[in-house]
Amino acid sequence: MVASETNIKASVFPCFTGRDVPISEIAKATGKGAEFLKRGLREGIFDFGYAVKSESGNVYRYFCPDKLVWEKLGYFNPAPDKQDKAEHTDEPEQSAADDGS
Repeated sequence: MVASETNIKASVFPCFTGRDVPISEIAKATGKGAEFLKRGLREGIFDFGYAVKSESGNVYRYFCPDKLVWEKLGYFNPAPDKQDKAEHTDEPEQSAADDGS
């Protein structure tokens, strides 16, 4: 590889850190709802991240690495908001039939 090729790659590819991009940030960038994106990840329809079911089977955790999000969606945030460090969990929703009444 020659030096000019190295410079081209450095200017084309973002500097990935392995950051876990929050679903809320991806939803805002894509204009899609967070629940829509979570369901797509859970069902294997979307491939920009991972949905992992907890041992209890009631909660999902989401991991969307910045490089994979960029490769699949074309979205990259070089300066993410430091305050948006919310944990990526999906608490189960209780339906009316499950409320014990």
